Amino acid sequence: MREIQLKDAKATLSAVVDRAVQGTPSIITRHGRKDAVILSFEDYERLARAPSFGRLLAAFPGEPEDIPERGKGPPRPVDL
Repeated sequence: MREIQLKDAKATLSAVVDRAVQGTPSIITRHGRKDAVILSFEDYERLARAPSFGRLLAAFPGEPEDIPERGKGPPRPVDL
């Protein structure tokens, strides 16, 4: 994936889109900050169809006894 400034993307939009269709997305930056991504519609559709982690967990095909019980010991110490 390549980074391109917004002003350069505007000037060469057709080439940026052609690269995305060929499989090379571009990150559009503005004032040094990553603001957008140009990717092919095919890549967008594939990403949009990916299930969320919550849906994957909800679709777990096992039985409740397939999941091991949590430890009964005290929680480990955490430095904050």
